[in-house]
Amino acid sequence: MANLDRKGTFKVEYLQEIEKHVQERWEQEKIYEVEAPDEPCEKFMCTFPYPYMNGRLHLGHTFSLSKCEFAVRYFRLKGRRVLFPFGFHCTGMPIKACADKLKREMELYGCPPNFPNEDFTEEKEEKEDLVPKDKSKGKKSKAVAKTGAAKYQWQIMRSIGVPEEEIKEFANESYWLEYFPPLAVADLKRMGLHVDWRRKFITTDANPFYDSFIRWQFYHLKERNKIMYGKRYTIFSPLDKQPCMDHDRSTGEGAGPQEYTLIKMEVLQPLPDVLKVFNGKPVSFVAATLRPETMYGQTNCWVHPEIKYVAFETVKDGIFICTKRAVRNMCYQGFTKNDGQFEILLEIVGQQLLGIALKSPFTCYPKIYALPMLTIKEDKGTGIVTSVPSDSPDDYAAMVDLQKKLAFREKYGIADDMILPYKPVPILEIPEFGNLAAVNLYDKLKIQSQNDKDKLTQAKEMVYLKGFYDGVLLVGEYKGSKIQDVKKKIQTRLIEDGGAVVYYEPEKTIMSRSGDECVVALCNQWYLDYGDEEWTVQAEKALAAMNTYHDEVRKNFQTTLRWLHEYACSRTYGLGTKLPWDPQWVIESLSDSTIYNAYYTIAHFIQGDTFRGNAENALKIKPEQMTIDVWDYIFFKDAPFPKSTKIPKKSLDLMKKSFQFWYPVDLRTSGKDLIQNHLTYYIYNHCAIWDKEEDKWPKGVRANGHLMLNSAKMSKSEGNFLTLSESLDKFSADAMRLTLADAGDSVEDANFVENTADAAILRLFTFIGWVKEIIATEASFRLGDYNFHDKVFLSEINTKINQTDENYNKLLFKEALKTGFFELQAARDKYRELCSEAGMHYELVTHYIVTQAKLILPICPHVAEHVWELVGNKESILHERWPVADKVDEAAVKASNYLMEAAHSFRIYLKNHCAVKKPKKGEAPKPEPKPNKAIIWVAKEFPKWQHIILSTLKQLNGLSGLPDNKIISTKLAEIPELKKYMKRVMPFVQATRENMERVGADALSVALPFDEAAVVTDNLQYLLHTLDLDSIEVRHTDSDGAPEKSREECAPGSPHVTFASEPRARVTLLNPAPRSGLFAAALALADGDSVARLKAKLVKEVKAIKEVNSLKIWRYKDPVLGPRKIPVIGDYVTKCVALDNASVFKVDVDKDAVELVHNGTNINVGLQLLYTYE
Repeated sequence: MANLDRKGTFKVEYLQEIEKHVQERWEQEKIYEVEAPDEPCEKFMCTFPYPYMNGRLHLGHTFSLSKCEFAVRYFRLKGRRVLFPFGFHCTGMPIKACADKLKREMELYGCPPNFPNEDFTEEKEEKEDLVPKDKSKGKKSKAVAKTGAAKYQWQIMRSIGVPEEEIKEFANESYWLEYFPPLAVADLKRMGLHVDWRRKFITTDANPFYDSFIRWQFYHLKERNKIMYGKRYTIFSPLDKQPCMDHDRSTGEGAGPQEYTLIKMEVLQPLPDVLKVFNGKPVSFVAATLRPETMYGQTNCWVHPEIKYVAFETVKDGIFICTKRAVRNMCYQGFTKNDGQFEILLEIVGQQLLGIALKSPFTCYPKIYALPMLTIKEDKGTGIVTSVPSDSPDDYAAMVDLQKKLAFREKYGIADDMILPYKPVPILEIPEFGNLAAVNLYDKLKIQSQNDKDKLTQAKEMVYLKGFYDGVLLVGEYKGSKIQDVKKKIQTRLIEDGGAVVYYEPEKTIMSRSGDECVVALCNQWYLDYGDEEWTVQAEKALAAMNTYHDEVRKNFQTTLRWLHEYACSRTYGLGTKLPWDPQWVIESLSDSTIYNAYYTIAHFIQGDTFRGNAENALKIKPEQMTIDVWDYIFFKDAPFPKSTKIPKKSLDLMKKSFQFWYPVDLRTSGKDLIQNHLTYYIYNHCAIWDKEEDKWPKGVRANGHLMLNSAKMSKSEGNFLTLSESLDKFSADAMRLTLADAGDSVEDANFVENTADAAILRLFTFIGWVKEIIATEASFRLGDYNFHDKVFLSEINTKINQTDENYNKLLFKEALKTGFFELQAARDKYRELCSEAGMHYELVTHYIVTQAKLILPICPHVAEHVWELVGNKESILHERWPVADKVDEAAVKASNYLMEAAHSFRIYLKNHCAVKKPKKGEAPKPEPKPNKAIIWVAKEFPKWQHIILSTLKQLNGLSGLPDNKIISTKLAEIPELKKYMKRVMPFVQATRENMERVGADALSVALPFDEAAVVTDNLQYLLHTLDLDSIEVRHTDSDGAPEKSREECAPGSPHVTFASEPRARVTLLNPAPRSGLFAAALALADGDSVARLKAKLVKEVKAIKEVNSLKIWRYKDPVLGPRKIPVIGDYVTKCVALDNASVFKVDVDKDAVELVHNGTNINVGLQLLYTYE
């Protein structure tokens, strides 16, 4: 687990206490329990692939299921009747294999076991060969990530939090089914999941109702000829003696059988001494290739001098020479007499095979030789590689090395005539690279040898992809054809001519949960015929009507539908449902999990609120009563009522009504790695079961990327791992949920950052505290008509309602969080800042709080509910509806945004103005006096040359935006009025282009939708406050005395400011109250300042003063002696006079004298005053 240390836990505990209270309330109110209504209404059903119950749920699970959670709460707010059900998967090998492994450990090492003193070993991630990547495939095995470095099952159980004394119980696979599902429910409830838990269940025949449902499904699949029996290539575990599907693997999830063309390179007679034992039999070196079309260009074959090779006899093709690993695959594919068995006739080191003469199909050379290559890998292919230097950068680099380096040839006994006469053969024409693509790129990239791995990898990427899609064959029967059109035909011709056979091996190393390296086997098995053309057309039709939310997801589905063929749907080992017609087989885990969403719609009627369905249910139905006819009646719209059933029609009608209302599934969310299997099978099976009811087919699938933790892969072995339970303990439910929403929306990998979660705790805690403060200080707020800032804030609230609604509807939760929380809070903070003088409007602030609660409800429901209660609501916020946005005053919002941008630019001007100027040589730097006065210059219109540019750009702006700068420059150069400004034209164009990226086409407008000078003038108090000035004057740039720089830099929407520093008198204000915490303040006083103005300065200086109305300023009756007398507590009332707000100060800076003008009389007040605050 990730480090749980934190300095303080008060805030997170505060949030957790709120969550506990809110969840108890929801539980009591049964707020998530929902039934199909009697009257038609809009509904929303979403599901998440039920998690596998061999451990605790982790943050990766939580990220994917959070998409369902956020969506269901949003659509409930939108007025739909919603259902988010949840089940738990126990089918397959993993639980059974782990239980058996634990049993063996206890038999070998005792209980508790005393293991040998060995270091733990870590699984190392395999580096994949260069092939076009399917981005939907995950790279790291879930099993490895979850179990970490633990070697023994006992250690794994301990690492996932199982108490030591309880581990022995897990040797019984049934115990897993009892132990983990309740823990998962408890964790998910703590998260606040919007789930109707009455519908929970586990899979396998341990749950007789679900078992019956799956048998019903497979009965119909077989009846409809979707399930076949026969030999098919499949991933197979020799140790387990059965197919090894995705969920049965510890590494290699997502990998399938990879088809190769096995090229037979016959050893020429007479056989060399090392192979004399095979005289009279054909002997072939065999090389596995993915590019049979390049065999026309073979110049040699490659052998690794140090790899061990073996010779074995095949059934039809004589003696094959390859690696032992390859033979292990071949013996399960009909190459040997006995399936799964092979006899090694000879073991040979690669060095002994070098220089052997061969005859290879399709090559123009009558004889080629086996030559050394040191980069061949033993764990891929056969260990023997065909060499096509015209189109393989690796082959050409190795060929050049061998031809150039005599010492290299001599080391391995390679005669000159074996390599020097051979030249690359042009066989493919590839656009950009010519007919010797590898040779051209070798020269272009300046590759030096076969050790330039990075450059060779780059060259391979360029050649292989371009060659497949755009390459045209220059030789052979299919000369002139594109490679992608004839690749299969060339393979077929090679096989028909006896020069090749088909060979399969796993796409990458696959380890079963039993610790066995898998092979590809040609097995007799029951399989789902996903390659059936009619079925695939149905699936494509369903996909076309589905919302996939991302184009890449749709493309990955389309790719999967193209390559998916037969899929083994049963095994002989593991937990699950037995095939109804052949009970020696158990239905595997990716096949009993395709249409179970339908089971959710009726599960609460028959499960009896238990995982196993082993308690009496509400309808008093028994599992044996759920016959094929009964299931048909429930799930098929036009199925007749079963005549032989004893179940009351009313009960079955209730279930039928529930299914008909909730189906189809509106949204299914999942990790992207399930597109290639589970999610595609999900589509196929819905099309098969409801082939006559297309309205039951899935409506939407949203796939997300994997979740990283703190920018690194989640890994227990590396200590970068969090379970759901740990996350809830560390961050609270809502802070975790907020961080999950913020982690990412795309199919790329998302990132859960713990610092973001900590910041979320603070933000939520602060928001609740602020709401409490607002309620407590209600009397201090404004009421009555809305002012300009009120109207702007209301418009911004309405804007955020609309934007957040759109983002939630598109399931863009990171964006919804941004608009509905971060940006809405920023708008509140801006409003609060702009209203610092006049105060905020209470009704508007309350409206904001209510709106904010609703907008964050899908993501942070506990905080939303708590805030909803704080503002006095009795009924749960979950019964509320999405807020309705009023009309947005766009002009007012733009004016407000203009004000904030202008203030920001003024602050930058001020900072530059106050910066210490670089002194002349020999002079000390002189600090610039702090300005206290400013003139803000605004322009009525753009300078003529800028006006012309904007008008031209408006004409050029199209649907795709502005053309490139070259076109714009050419157009503007034709305008005579711009000749003298040409050096400034393009910088202005670029600035306008950047402005368009922020505000859109408004950047091209030559007029503003508001009175710029009026906006500035009306907000002088805010500008005085933010710039810390005493006075500001607003003037137009066409008035007398405007500086040239202001005239040049000023344009509508881009005001300019000049600062000045006028002398001021400094007065000291003391607070006479003892131990008040109100300190003395020295303030600058300008001629003409009012007492109200002085109070405002004091409030800004002394932060403890919150209410200016409770502040009084006093002058001494005797301004000379008064300040010098020893003060007595409370005597200021007799020694001083309180000043009226309207009174004005007359200041003579030269004489350092301050007078008060009151009722036409000037009164000397001296330089020391008093202030009191009650």
